[in-house]
Amino acid sequence: MSTEITAEPVAEPSTGRRMLVVAAGAVASIAVWVPTGIIGGILPTVLLNGNEQVVRLYAIVVSSLVAGLAAWALLALLERKAKRPRRTWLLIATATLAVSLVSPLASAIDTETRVVLCAMHLIVGAVLIFGLGRSARRSGVAES
Repeated sequence: MSTEITAEPVAEPSTGRRMLVVAAGAVASIAVWVPTGIIGGILPTVLLNGNEQVVRLYAIVVSSLVAGLAAWALLALLERKAKRPRRTWLLIATATLAVSLVSPLASAIDTETRVVLCAMHLIVGAVLIFGLGRSARRSGVAES
């Protein structure tokens, strides 16, 4: 008598949900930029290659979308390779967010810009970490 153990199928994460999370990250960056830039008059300015450069809205949105797509790709990879993709995702994503704060802290020309850019990093990071994290599978590859 042979007993065969079969694993229950794991539902594929919703592509639509993940697309919404990536878009929400970009919208979150706009939600920081509008009150600080348009209403408050603070246009984030950084020192890039020795020149002052204003960080424009399109660059903020594109950067948020690129970060979101990269985060999604990492999560998809972890779901295929990691034993605990959600846990691994949270650790890597949180560490990446912390490291990402170095750039605005180092390149901003004034305190206002540092605050605005760090706020953008934190809000986009929070949306991506929690939004994509909620869609992640709790367990990934089976132990061999």
